[in-house]
Amino acid sequence: MKEQILLLLDRTRQAVLTMLDDTLGLAGRSASFDDATPLLGAVPELDSMAVVGLIAAMEERFGFYVGDDDIDGSTFETVGTLTDFVASKLAN
Repeated sequence: MKEQILLLLDRTRQAVLTMLDDTLGLAGRSASFDDATPLLGAVPELDSMAVVGLIAAMEERFGFYVGDDDIDGSTFETVGTLTDFVASKLAN
């Protein structure tokens, strides 16, 4: 069971990295990112307009709705916080 959860989380992380790369036009840079990699304020491509694009991309790719109360700046703090957000939405 624990292995399945870890595998699912790893797949979610990979999907998040692909989404970041595609949406922000990182040209493969996300391949070097890990859970601790800072995003908001550290990745120049991730500005306020890009956050809107990422929200739309999450809704489209993962098939869930992101409400205004679901998200704040801490969601985009690191790759790990963004992955955790996506995983929690997928679990509901």
